[in-house]
Amino acid sequence: MIIDPRITLLAQGLTGFSTDLQKGERVLIDAFDVPDSIVIALMRETRRRGAHPYVQLHRARITRELSLGAEEAQFAPHADVELARMQKMDAYIALRGSDNIFEGSDIPATKVQLVSRLMKPVLDHRVGKTKWVVLRWPTSSMAQQAGLSTEAFEEFYLKVCTLDYRRLTPGMAALKKLMDATDRVHIKGPGTDLRFSIKGIGSQPCGGIRNIPDGEVFSCPVKESVEGVVQYNAPTVYLGTSFDHIRLVFRQGRIVEATGSNTKRLNEILDSDAGARYIGEFALGFNPHILEPMRDILFDEKIAGSFHFTPGQAYEEVGNGNKSQVHWDMVCIQRPEYGGGEIWFDGKLVRKDGLFVPKSLHKLNPAYLLGSAR
Repeated sequence: MIIDPRITLLAQGLTGFSTDLQKGERVLIDAFDVPDSIVIALMRETRRRGAHPYVQLHRARITRELSLGAEEAQFAPHADVELARMQKMDAYIALRGSDNIFEGSDIPATKVQLVSRLMKPVLDHRVGKTKWVVLRWPTSSMAQQAGLSTEAFEEFYLKVCTLDYRRLTPGMAALKKLMDATDRVHIKGPGTDLRFSIKGIGSQPCGGIRNIPDGEVFSCPVKESVEGVVQYNAPTVYLGTSFDHIRLVFRQGRIVEATGSNTKRLNEILDSDAGARYIGEFALGFNPHILEPMRDILFDEKIAGSFHFTPGQAYEEVGNGNKSQVHWDMVCIQRPEYGGGEIWFDGKLVRKDGLFVPKSLHKLNPAYLLGSAR
């Protein structure tokens, strides 16, 4: 098969920079509704590095049908098999395409919760014990979400995904150092007045190792420290349902009020378990190529000038111990065209209207990342 050289370049980045495959390692290539060309390119690059590729192919309509009839007696053995396989892998690369992002919108919440609960050990092992990277694949439906032609979106996608992520490194290191030393965070903006602590939590830079596209540094609030209100301005899709204008109110870390375009479904998800109403992640996004939301979280959470504040499961390496089957990255954009906003660390202004203020963080602003400043 003759493969577009841009796809080969992407496969080289995923097997090299992102997962750093070594001779003899095993990698599971988990492909959801994507063309054969990217799977074959990944297999070829894996073998070129002396590693061993394993492939699993998914189709959204088949997955939906399985979930519609999900029962514990069926999915418990399935989860055992999936966990046994994942435990034999050194790395994991997921390619997620979708012809219809709402394919799962009519799966009952009880079935979604059942599958999520039973499959959680597989997810936990993959996240905690393997080298992994996840990316979307450009489809016509994604182009529609982005408001672009299919060709224009493919060009955008490949530009974003083959960004020289090494250029993010110095700015991310400076932001990590600052976040690691921070106690109190105060976020202000239209409809938002949020205060919490990240003292002792630490932070994690994300520059092309775990997600493609990438461009964030994340931390996590001390579990019961969150007070105030946040008004998200980016639309979101979660478990096949679309949401707009989500507003959350916090007392002692817990979401005590949640409203939005689908308030009933929003609260059903937040009632999935006790941890779903606490926050498991706080992150700042700064990918200079990603400017507008498109209801795809792997892109939207990296939007330049954004932050996300995530109900549900916390990460083990940088977290507050919160446990949940939910992990819902909700995004607020603070650039001027979205109403602006400010982020303060221990009383010092860190970012205003989407741009980092301290000189040490200027290398995370678009002027530097796009090569027009040094």
